Amino acid sequence: MRVTKNLALVSAFLLGAFFSASAQNKTADRQQFAALGDFKLENGAVINDCQIGYRTYGQLNRSKSNGILFPSWYGGTSKMIEQTVKPWKAIDTTKYFLIIVDALGDGVTTSPSTSVKQHGADFPSFSIRDMVTSEYQLLTAKLGISHLHAVMGISMGGYQTFQWAVSYPDFMSHLIPIVATPQPSSYDLVEYNIMRRIIETDTAFHNGRYTVNPIIATGTMYTQLNATTPPNIIKSMSRSAADAYMKYTGTAKVHDWNDTYYQLKALIAHDIAKPYNGSLAEAAKQVKAKMTIIVEQQDHLCNPQPAMEFSKLLPAKLIVLNSDAGHVGAGNFDDPDMKKGIEDELAGK
Repeated sequence: MRVTKNLALVSAFLLGAFFSASAQNKTADRQQFAALGDFKLENGAVINDCQIGYRTYGQLNRSKSNGILFPSWYGGTSKMIEQTVKPWKAIDTTKYFLIIVDALGDGVTTSPSTSVKQHGADFPSFSIRDMVTSEYQLLTAKLGISHLHAVMGISMGGYQTFQWAVSYPDFMSHLIPIVATPQPSSYDLVEYNIMRRIIETDTAFHNGRYTVNPIIATGTMYTQLNATTPPNIIKSMSRSAADAYMKYTGTAKVHDWNDTYYQLKALIAHDIAKPYNGSLAEAAKQVKAKMTIIVEQQDHLCNPQPAMEFSKLLPAKLIVLNSDAGHVGAGNFDDPDMKKGIEDELAGK
């Protein structure tokens, strides 16, 4: 049997899904929390006693203007980003103050799995916009930051970056969404809704009211498959290894399925053009920060077309990667095109 490190990377990087939040916190020497109190969501609901997690690297300068916000991806945490991506490969933390923030529902920031008063299925639905608002409150009310040098993120972190562009257009000078979209394509919506149906129809999920976090084998296998590409799977795994790989993937534990489900619903509902009658052209008019958009041509989890089209409306710099790794290839900050694109944008080139 042959399974190369390419697929091992998929398993390790895949949105943090196979790492428990409790295990992370035991070794979370950099983990910090800020209390936001009762946090009001855009749908009118309230998250009680909301706490937001974050990690910092480097020093905030005297004018508090050198901050770079890096929100977490779908299912991932600030600890996962620290361990896998190592953003300081492209972000000079001797110059910039890097803030990696845990998004709502990631099991570190207040989530269905961690809330005492609104546990599991009793947790209110939240949006990508709510994630951004919570981050804004962290920066302004807790860290005293009124302007960022940049916002950047991968996957759902990039979704948040696009949302920052229109929710708080004056708040940062640079934006770098990576393998993300301003609104899911039709392909994305079909894929995400298939995943949603897999979760909802699994009897062990029990409409989110399980007492023991279930193993939803089809869900983990489906996401694993789409996180990379057919060429990468064929190149990285022999035919004889397929059964063992599926068995391993199907028994892997997501740290909490309610957290995954709630973040998935936020991805499905994401659309920065919603306040502008669905027009990305109108949404683009709100953007004031300079932007470099990085997409992956072979992305099976987040189709690059909407982001590519959005780049033409600004205009923004567009970097198109083309890796058999697919979506998870964006976790490679050693890629020379990605690294240079990030460094040039941060330097204002």
